[in-house]
Amino acid sequence: MSIKTRLKEEQKLAMRAKDKVRLGTIRSLLAAVKQIEIDDKVELDDTAVTAVVVKSVKQRKDSIAQFEKADRSDLADIEKAELVILEEFLPQALTSEEVEAHIKQAIASVGAQGMQDMGKVMGLLQKDIQGKADMAVVSGLVRANLQ
Repeated sequence: MSIKTRLKEEQKLAMRAKDKVRLGTIRSLLAAVKQIEIDDKVELDDTAVTAVVVKSVKQRKDSIAQFEKADRSDLADIEKAELVILEEFLPQALTSEEVEAHIKQAIASVGAQGMQDMGKVMGLLQKDIQGKADMAVVSGLVRANLQ
């Protein structure tokens, strides 16, 4: 089952259960997907939908940090609840050993010699592990491996 189909099914279940937070979160995610499809005149595949979910997760994490900094725990709690729901639609996270293996494989396949090749390595990794690992952490690991 595609992620988009799963989102639509989960939306129906949330409606039946009258779960307003879950329903609102899924609706906003489906709206973001639909907006991209309309703007680009394409049908998004699972990889592209995962990228939308990753972007939404990142936005929620940033919002949580900002709300906590401003002592708005009420708003931060709402964002945290939405974050938990969004993370259900991400692929299973990779272990640190698996991430390290992907990095070594990408460096070898690109033939990276140093930091000047980091963009090529990250581009390849982004296709492989988008949504399965925190790309900021991956970037730091790639930088450490290339130096």
